[in-house]
Amino acid sequence: MSFMTALVATAYAQDAVPAGAAPKGPSMVEMLVMPLGFLVIMYLFVIKPQQKRAKEHESLLTNLKAGDEVVTSGGIIGKVRSVAESFVTLEVSQNTSLKVLKANVQALAKAPTPAKEAVK
Repeated sequence: MSFMTALVATAYAQDAVPAGAAPKGPSMVEMLVMPLGFLVIMYLFVIKPQQKRAKEHESLLTNLKAGDEVVTSGGIIGKVRSVAESFVTLEVSQNTSLKVLKANVQALAKAPTPAKEAVK
C-alpha cells in the first residue's frame, strides 16, 4: 500500500469514530516494533561486522613479528624489522627504515604475483 493511500485510509477511518469517543491510537507494541526492528538491522549490518573487523585487526597486531610484510594505513608497504609496545620498525628499502605506530598497520601484504612480461 502506498504512503498516500495509507494517509487517505487513515483520514476516512478518523471520520468513522462516533462523536464523543476518543480515536483509538496504535498500541504500545505497535509503536515499539519499528524502532526495535531498526535497532536489530543496525546491529546485524553495522555493529556486528565492525566488531569482527576490530577483533581481526587486534589479532593481527598481537601476532605481528619480524619478517612479516605489512601495509600501513598510509599505503606504505614494508617488512617488519622489530616490534615494540606501540611502535613497529619497517624496512621499506635497503638501508631505509620507518618507525610507525603499531595501530597504523592495516594488513599483511599479499605475496606479489609475477608480472607478465610485455610482448613487444
